[in-house]
Amino acid sequence: MTSDTDLVLVFKNAAGKKFPLKIEEPKAGVTKAEIDAAMQVVVESNVFNTSGGDIVEAVESYLSTNTHEPIVA
Repeated sequence: MTSDTDLVLVFKNAAGKKFPLKIEEPKAGVTKAEIDAAMQVVVESNVFNTSGGDIVEAVESYLSTNTHEPIVA
């Protein structure tokens, strides 16, 4: 059995739609303050082009862990 952990950063674009950004294998022990600072940089830098316009707000962040268990016959 294996598992993968991703950090998901959720933003809101100009159209009010959520725009998730998934970061695979974030560093262990990343803090909320580090995540919040990184999200603010994304908002201020305006480097992503979404179908709903510019990213205007950081909404939330969370860790997502998926477990993979092989099926054996």
